[in-house]
Amino acid sequence: MAVVRPLAALRPRPELAAEVAAVPYDVVDTEEARALAAGNPHSFLHVTRAEIDLPPGTDAHAPAVYAAGRAALERFVAEGVLVRDGEPALYVYRLTLGEHSQVGVMGCCSVDEYDTDRIKKHEKTRPDKEDDRTRHLLALACHPEPVFLTYRAEAKIDRLVARVLDAEEPLYDFSAPDGVEHTVWRVPAGGLADDLSAAFADKVPALYVADGHHRCAAASRARAARQEGHPEHDGSEPYNVFLAVVFPHDQVRILPYNRVVHDLAGQTPEDFLERLAARWEVTPDAEPEADGRGRFAMYLAGRWYGLAAPRELVEAEDPVESLDAAILQREVLAPLLGVDDPRTSARIDFVGGIRGSEELARRVDRRAAAGTPAVAFALHPVSVEELMAVADAGRVLPPKSTWFEPKLRSGLTVHEF
Repeated sequence: MAVVRPLAALRPRPELAAEVAAVPYDVVDTEEARALAAGNPHSFLHVTRAEIDLPPGTDAHAPAVYAAGRAALERFVAEGVLVRDGEPALYVYRLTLGEHSQVGVMGCCSVDEYDTDRIKKHEKTRPDKEDDRTRHLLALACHPEPVFLTYRAEAKIDRLVARVLDAEEPLYDFSAPDGVEHTVWRVPAGGLADDLSAAFADKVPALYVADGHHRCAAASRARAARQEGHPEHDGSEPYNVFLAVVFPHDQVRILPYNRVVHDLAGQTPEDFLERLAARWEVTPDAEPEADGRGRFAMYLAGRWYGLAAPRELVEAEDPVESLDAAILQREVLAPLLGVDDPRTSARIDFVGGIRGSEELARRVDRRAAAGTPAVAFALHPVSVEELMAVADAGRVLPPKSTWFEPKLRSGLTVHEF
């Protein structure tokens, strides 16, 4: 069974939703967050990236930052920016970007199911990021941002969600500055909300983390900390669940997560091309996008190339080693460019596909202008089916394999515990 439970949310007044809603904490750095929140005292970034309200240079993981986040949340409540729902509800959340639309159900999911791998993972978490988010949750005593989960699409749930969209007026409906339209319907407990919860329990054997592994891990650790201090724990406490939006897999869109290597490890562009062409098919003056599995676009010395990996690598049966990110790392980045561990190397940047091929060329050209030849690789995106196959096998994707777009906005519901 999959738990998707109503919550009595802390949420913005409808007329302030667009001002409150903010990008997730981990898609911007401190300066980007400060710029986005400038002139907007209601931005939820004052809660999730509270260092923006402290002196420049403040360590983002200092105790004062977590205290400032708690103070911002309390200010929002005191000023009526956020209000508490009197009764529990589920929420139906639609994201629209251009011609793409996806509709998910927002509610509370089970920490127990995460801990026992009924909510399946596809990436490793970093202890420092877990520490940060755990301290943040415990300081705020809430889950301020939803995790993005997916599940194998189920017709019964699709029909129930369609009934919500047909029968109810949206609670929130606004377009964010990045062009994504966010529409949220509130579904009070009872009736359709109960039917939705029952359908997840009956029809969905597993959920999958799409985006938010560190938030899930922090919810688990925060639950353990609260349970340790609560000897009467019986499993019904609000810290036993965490906030999530669950989307059917056939609506989820994954963009590529591209790579820029800062230098050629002492090689000239000509030397690197020669070594690459010894095993790979290299096509000059190609399009700046990867056009299929095992095919890459490479930007080097002001020119785009097409790269085709040997077919035996792409057709390998292993669900991880046959992925494009794994092939590129194993066959090119490590042996030809000396990037042995992409998790720790300072010589590689990862660029979300939403930024386009122009951003890859810009970064390489900037380094070339400073006298250092660099190279960028555009990858074909991982499919949701591939992600699920890796998670089902108990494996993890290569680092930085998936970029989900459009992104959820934070601050539209908060789950207090």
